Order: sequence, then structure tokens, then C-alpha cells
Amino acid sequence: MSFDSDLDAALRARFSLILAVTSEEERVLALIRAVCERSNRPALMWDAADGFRVLAGRIGAPGGTDPMAALQEIEKAEGNPVFVLRDFHEFMSNPLVKRKLRNVAQRLKTTSKSIILTSPTGRLPDELRDDAVRLDLALPAAGEIEQILARVAALPGVRANLTPLGREKLAQAAVGLSSAQAQRVFARAVTAGGTLDDRHIDLVTDEKKQIIRESNALEYYAVTETPDAVGGYGALKQWLRLRERAFTREARDYGLPTPRGVALIGIPGTGKSLTAKMIGGLWRQPLLRLDIGALYGSFLGQSEERARRALELAAAVAPCVLWIDEIEKGLAHGGADAGTSARVFGTILTWMQEKSAPVFVVATANDVTRLPPELIRRGRFDEVFFLDLPTRDERLEIYAAHLTRRRRLTVDFDLEAMAGASDGFVGAEIEQTVIEAMHVGFNEAREFTTEDVLAAAKRTVPLSISQRERIDALRSWLREGRAKSASDI
Repeated sequence: MSFDSDLDAALRARFSLILAVTSEEERVLALIRAVCERSNRPALMWDAADGFRVLAGRIGAPGGTDPMAALQEIEKAEGNPVFVLRDFHEFMSNPLVKRKLRNVAQRLKTTSKSIILTSPTGRLPDELRDDAVRLDLALPAAGEIEQILARVAALPGVRANLTPLGREKLAQAAVGLSSAQAQRVFARAVTAGGTLDDRHIDLVTDEKKQIIRESNALEYYAVTETPDAVGGYGALKQWLRLRERAFTREARDYGLPTPRGVALIGIPGTGKSLTAKMIGGLWRQPLLRLDIGALYGSFLGQSEERARRALELAAAVAPCVLWIDEIEKGLAHGGADAGTSARVFGTILTWMQEKSAPVFVVATANDVTRLPPELIRRGRFDEVFFLDLPTRDERLEIYAAHLTRRRRLTVDFDLEAMAGASDGFVGAEIEQTVIEAMHVGFNEAREFTTEDVLAAAKRTVPLSISQRERIDALRSWLREGRAKSASDI
């Protein structure tokens, strides 16, 4: 259901205290006004600067900018008005105001009056949580963004040269922005070129990347990696290619569900992060990286709120790939942080289970022992893949990929010898042998050779030896049948 239909239902159910969570104040006020006008209910809004003002209908507006006086006016008002209190969370630290609000909310339950608190956060004092119903205003969808684009295009002096398809693409590029941000981006596009046309899609995308970065917890990655950049893992690549078209309308009409995600478990350095980037490139979808560490705040409820906002933003950008790197480090929940990580973990788990937006989650982990079983069960992920030490054939592919990336011809190197000398190496260690060989060749003013790579491999002590016990424990997890091998086809 939409925010306005949820609000209409809450008002008809005579909920006395409603918390509207959004940072888009103008948009939520417009929606509240529309709901009240459709139901012929008067509405007043109040803030500490201007006091009461009429929002909808015909109703007298009392004076007063004091929060206690405002609550008293609400209590003695007649009829069925809706009262919108802006920034009222700023007064919740005052015990008298908090108590008065609770008293008024309880007394309004026997009346037709309702109070709506608008707030950018969902934090409420514990005393008020049972008395309030929470409604979250989602970011505008593509249709609403198109309306904003149309309003900007209709402004005096603006020249619009957009085909219907171009208009749709430009609006889709802005999905994930707030209404104010979208309007600002479109206005900037007009300022930059004087005309709104298809060329501004890249400008809007770049602006969206910057705004996503400013959310702190999300980072927007350019999708440049291809399957050829990731050596080996034939089974995983085949699984991904089989689902490449699963996000299309054609797949929906066929009855296929949208893929939910994969968990990539395995040995450090085996290319889990590179694989996550490759998925975005393969499916040509935006790649967002969720930094779980950036979710944690110092105030009660702040961490869960940041998690909710980040996940909401990912859903708004969808279809996209959401990469949660080393998830076990951020979700290692215990009692040391007063349950904060457990609550963040619960927020993410619930979202993963209930999400309807086409967000494909790629969670990577090095230490499977720190992952709670409820995270990797079916329903949250479509498959759990284990990334093992690369086989000989995979080491050949990895060497070929790294040489090609550095603009070298693979025929100039003995890949068989290099693959044989790197038995037990992970992908990151194989890459390092190439880099080490390049340093040798560069400092000797010559091209590096197979012998340089073999010498670098001989000097390397791989993880499979230095951390043999840990690697054996991880590999036993695969042998027990708890995951699917990313390599075996």
C-alpha cells in the first residue's frame, strides 16, 4: 500500500497519534493535505516558529508557539481536525512536554481527532511507542519522478527536447532521489545545457552517485568488471548467466520470481569482492556497497534507522545489486554493544525476507563460524556458494586475466608453469606474483617474464600454509555439504 492509503486507513481507524517518518517535509504535507481534502477533514499544522496554520479545509487557527500551549489547544478543539506537528521530536527531551503529549494522545482515542508527528527519524521515547503508529514515506517512484520532470520542463524559459522514451529513461535515472533532490538535479541539467534532453541522463546518474555516497552507509560502484576478469568459478558463472534475464518483464509474465541473492563464503583472497562487482557488470545493474560499520550511531535507535534508510534507498534504486562485504564483521552480534548489532542484524534480516523490490543481495564472508544460521538459510538467499582454493585450470584462467588486465599477451608467458608453481595460492596471491614480477622487470628496464613470476611464486608463503588450520576448517564446511562449490559444474 502507498503512504496516502495507509494514512487514510489510520485516520479512519481513529488512531490518535501517527508518526510520519520522512526527510521530505513538503512532500509529506502535500500528501496529508490531499488525504484530508478527500475525506473532508480540516487540518492544522504547527511548528515552534509560526504556531498554527491551516493546512486543509476551513478551520480557525489558534495562536501560540509554545509546545505545551499547542497541545492544550489540540485537546480542547472540537470536531475531527487533524493536527500536524512539525519538528516536535525536538521537544521530547522535556519530560513535561512528553507527558502532556502522551496524555493528549490517550484522551483523543475517544474522539475523532488525530495528531501526526512529522520527523526525519523514527525515534520516539519508550513511553510513546505503544501509543503511536508509524508510517514511512518511501522515496518517490518513477511515475512521481516523471511528474517532477514534467513540472521542471514546463517552467518558463526551459526548452525540453525529450522523446517519450528519453523522458522515461531520464526519470528512471533519478529514481533513488528525494523529490527535492530530483527537482534540483533536473534544474541543474537545464542550467548546464539550457535544454532538457537525453544527454542529461549521465549528469543525473553522476549526481545520484554523489547523493548515495553522502548517505555514508552506501557506496555506488561503476559496473566495469566482466566474467572474464574473474578466473574460474564456472559453476557460479553458469548460475548467474541462467538468471541474467530473470529481472525482465518477460520473466515476470512467465511466472519466475525475482532472484533474491547469493552468499559467497570462502577463503580470504579468493575473489569474493571481485565476484560481487562482476555480477553488477554481467547483469548491467547498479552496484551498491553497504558499509555495515557506517550504520552504527551513538544514540538509541540511530543504527537501526540508518540501516532502514540505506535499505530503503537500495530498494528505490532497484533493480540493483546490493553488496554486503564481510558481513560477519558487521553482524557479529553479542552482548558487548547493548544489543545494537543484534537489532541492526534483525532489521537487515527482516528486510531480506520481506523485500519485494528487485534488489539482488550479494553477501560475502570469510569466517563462516561467525554467521548465524538464520542468515544463510533458503528464502533469504537463493544459493550459498563456497569459493575454494583455485584448481590448476582456474589458476591458468586467473593468470590469464591478470596478464590481460595489464595489457600483456598471454602467449608470451608459460601459463602452465605458472599455474603449477602456484598450487595452494588464492587469487590475490597469484595477482601479487604478477605484480612482484613487474616490479623486477621495471627496475631492470626490461619486460617481465615467466621466470620472474615463478621466482615471485617461490618466495611466497601462501595462506594455505601459513593458516593451514583455518583453511582446513573452512574447506571442511564445504565437504559437509553446507554450500555449493563455485567451481564444480
